[in-house]
Amino acid sequence: MDDDDRRRVPRPWERLLRAPAWSRALLLRRVAAALLALAALVVALLPDAADDRAGVLVAARDLAPGVPLEPADLTVTAWPPALVPAGALRAVADAGGRVPAGPVRAGEPLTDLRLVGPGLAVRAGGPGASAVPLRPADPAVAALLSPGSRVDVVTDGPEGPRVLAARAVVVAVLPPSPTGGPGARAEPGPLVLVALPEGEATAVAAATLGGEVTVTLR
Repeated sequence: MDDDDRRRVPRPWERLLRAPAWSRALLLRRVAAALLALAALVVALLPDAADDRAGVLVAARDLAPGVPLEPADLTVTAWPPALVPAGALRAVADAGGRVPAGPVRAGEPLTDLRLVGPGLAVRAGGPGASAVPLRPADPAVAALLSPGSRVDVVTDGPEGPRVLAARAVVVAVLPPSPTGGPGARAEPGPLVLVALPEGEATAVAAATLGGEVTVTLR
């Protein structure tokens, strides 16, 4: 062995291998403690997942269709962004006074399509569609309808029955509600909302003002 080999400084890992067992164990414990401390620091610096959550408007209790919403019916809860449904409403003011198009369970998120409004009509009837309210001459007919039903809107004129709109989509069936204070009588029958393009919407709305209309199921 030459002088250079004798003067060579041992590498750190060589020193560790040559050290006594108790010394190696102590060093490993210190390394492990340092790694745990580093991991704790990283976790502490990460943003809280709750800070990234989004406020979503949900029903505070079971809601009936056709009944205008009040602030007590609604609450805002925090949701992970990935779970927020499309069209979700975010504040009580977004839904106050609006009407559910169908039953809503407590805790269910409210979206634009769960409430009566232009978005519901457009989704069902296409661009430019409007939601037109009508009361079938026979209230029992409304009991056969549900959102998504296809109907023909018919009126009876001097020349006999006439179809005002064919294959209209029902967007909501709203139950009758009291017209006055306590003890007031209910309205004559359920209100049916159908999605119609502009021309048919005008004709049906005019017919409901001047006489009775009914619907036939497709």
